[in-house]
Amino acid sequence: MSVSGSESEASRRSSKKPKYSKFTQQELPACKPLLTPGIVIGAFSLIGIVFVPIGLASLSASQEIVELVDRYDEECVTASDKIGFIQDTKVNKACTRKITVPKPMKGPIHIYYQLENFYQNHRRYVKSRSDQQLRSKDYKDPKAVIKSCDPEATTGDGSLIVPCGLIAWSLFNDTYAFSVNKKEVQVNKKNIAWASDKNSKFGSDVFPINFQKGGLIGGGNLNDKLPLSEQEDLIVWMRTAALPTFRKLYGRIESDIMASDEITVVIQNNYNTYSFGGTKALVLSTASWIGGKNNFIGIAYVAVGGICLFLAMGFVVLYVIKPRTLGDPSYLSWNKEDAGYSH
Repeated sequence: MSVSGSESEASRRSSKKPKYSKFTQQELPACKPLLTPGIVIGAFSLIGIVFVPIGLASLSASQEIVELVDRYDEECVTASDKIGFIQDTKVNKACTRKITVPKPMKGPIHIYYQLENFYQNHRRYVKSRSDQQLRSKDYKDPKAVIKSCDPEATTGDGSLIVPCGLIAWSLFNDTYAFSVNKKEVQVNKKNIAWASDKNSKFGSDVFPINFQKGGLIGGGNLNDKLPLSEQEDLIVWMRTAALPTFRKLYGRIESDIMASDEITVVIQNNYNTYSFGGTKALVLSTASWIGGKNNFIGIAYVAVGGICLFLAMGFVVLYVIKPRTLGDPSYLSWNKEDAGYSH
């Protein structure tokens, strides 16, 4: 009985012992390069030769972009009580701004509104929406919709708001009307939202219901006769920004504007950024193959490429001044035929 007991104990211990495999023992074939001076110098040189021209091309393209930024939130409020002024629905909030174009701007010219100190990435704000409600009118769980959209889910009498949530409730509602040299210019607001958002995230059978009819009035209103998939201002706004300073596309001017032309903008200054110390600005910008104006990409490429070239030259000088004899790879342990070889 003791013999059988010892045998069972031995078998139990052997069963717990992990099976041998080359994977667990890290014995699979692997690339083990020898970083000789030639390889290191060549690698750094190649990175520098590729990165520097890309960075210079990006900087050149960025410098060709014409960008006009006009902050208007301060000048467009004449009253000392800015919050009271913006909340008064009886006050005319029209504001006229004039911008002189320094360089020719080739169409399409992108129109953005820029907000600062607006934290769209706040956790409660980001979660206050219902994607199932936005996608289809035939959603299955109204209670989940109400819970996810809190505190802007229902009206005072309990009717559901569509679209619900704080993000839709705070929709940006300043408007801009443009004229160039006193000639009216049309703003194209088609295709300003991502096609994937329009086709997949916002349903063609979902229409606004009870919007901005809750306890507090937030931002802009919506057209009750248009489905959400066609209300692109809302779709653009619902794609929340990661940083407190952000721009969102308002529309496009398809025609060219020449240097020294005067752009007159009539702004309806409706959106309340004064309650939380935010700012508003209008941005007009052309575009290139890298998108909008962005010097960072070019500077980053040039900096990385320059550092690599500098390191390559430093290794060349060091190798010439103080050369070292390379080790013989045949003496490496994995190249020895005898696995038990020890130096």
